[in-house]
Amino acid sequence: MSDIEEIEVRGGQGQVLDPETYRDSIGTMEQSGKRRWVFPRKPKGKYTNYRNLVSYTLLIIYFTLPFIKINGNPLLMFNVIDREFFIFGQPFYPQDFFILTLGAIASLIFIIVFTIAFGRIFCGWICPQTIFMESIFRKIEYLIEGDRNKQMKLDRQEWNSEKIWKRSLKWSVYIVISLIITHFMFMYIVGYEQVFKIVSEGPFAHPTNFIVMILLTAAFYFVFAWFREQVCTLVCPYGRLQGVLIDKDTINVFYDFKRGENRSKWRKGEDRKAAGKGDCIDCHQCVVVCPTGIDIRDGQQLECINCTACIDACDEVMDKVGLPKGLIRYASENEIEKQTQFKFTGRMKGFAVFLLLLVGFLGYLLYSRGEMEAKFIKPAGSTFFVKEGKIINTYNYTFLNKTNEKKIVTIKVIAPAHGEITYSASSKIPVDRDKISKGTINISFPEDEMKLSKQNITIGVYDMKGKLIDSYQTYFEGPFKLQF
Repeated sequence: MSDIEEIEVRGGQGQVLDPETYRDSIGTMEQSGKRRWVFPRKPKGKYTNYRNLVSYTLLIIYFTLPFIKINGNPLLMFNVIDREFFIFGQPFYPQDFFILTLGAIASLIFIIVFTIAFGRIFCGWICPQTIFMESIFRKIEYLIEGDRNKQMKLDRQEWNSEKIWKRSLKWSVYIVISLIITHFMFMYIVGYEQVFKIVSEGPFAHPTNFIVMILLTAAFYFVFAWFREQVCTLVCPYGRLQGVLIDKDTINVFYDFKRGENRSKWRKGEDRKAAGKGDCIDCHQCVVVCPTGIDIRDGQQLECINCTACIDACDEVMDKVGLPKGLIRYASENEIEKQTQFKFTGRMKGFAVFLLLLVGFLGYLLYSRGEMEAKFIKPAGSTFFVKEGKIINTYNYTFLNKTNEKKIVTIKVIAPAHGEITYSASSKIPVDRDKISKGTINISFPEDEMKLSKQNITIGVYDMKGKLIDSYQTYFEGPFKLQF
């Protein structure tokens, strides 16, 4: 098989399209709306190796994080059902929702700013859809059915024994992989112990969990076995957002049209420059490796996920024909048009600093939340009573320990400073880590100090070293007095 491959894709009825038709109708949909199946050639090269390294690292992280604990807490868990959230081992509660909201807003700003400066690199290098598709499912497909040409040949042939067993094997492996991914995803929601318990007890003991697991597995299978690149080209909102964020200074995968045009087939020994020809030899290798079925030479397109497969394919061809690499490369549109070398501009430096500040802000939000949350609420229907010249109010307290260690706390009235506290139990209140402690106290003030029927007071919660770890403002009731 020659290095310069024929452009061949499967249409809605399995027909073969000639190269010119393919170039006139780029994408995964025909003019009629039928699905055009894309058979990307297996990429190889420098960027592919880098992407594989990033993908395998992220996959290792995905499959190991659920088993890592810090101080007995999961490193990362989002249990929406039981409203338990752990980030880097720190527990978060519905009371901390504002922090998560601010974090989500900061993350959105991060994505927008990152896209303005560096384009859609996230899609090609970090996006879970790309990582699962290209680093797991596509590699399984290459292993079972072979590379591009063998896959197209298998697709065109009748359903004989070879096609049946290869397709059956591939689809069976896809189902198993989808099941594994779904189970690990559940570990991020309920923890690995609960997942193992559900699996060991069987579907009849947990029918709802079993049904949800099957539905999610079916969704994963559908996406990676059939829907594939259409997630990026038709569904993903980030792909649509990209069109309004990028400009001529955004770094993306670009074809250097000034160097490449006029494109023409390669002829050995020809002086292409003297003949008025560009460096592009029209070999279509950048097209056959594209997982979204586009021709990068047609300019920047929403379907491009910056996966760099076309860069490696083009560099390989340029190396074989003795032309400089970089005909397709990471660059900005201005860089291509002005034929300037890449440089880290002041604009990019500013965006990088802003991104670092956002990351710092997110870290500050996680670090700065209080150790404990305290509330003092008067019981419903309760009122004050007077005893021995003192006005007494009853309060129910609730302490939530947000740290990973047990706390022993005590309560003091901060303002007005003359308040006295009577405990229903010990004055030293234990609060276990990641737990809630409840109780009742009475607070009293001398009758002659209370001038209002309702007066604001501030109650503080202190640790055994005398450090104030939280305070709460409430009101104190007394007898109504006419002021003259």
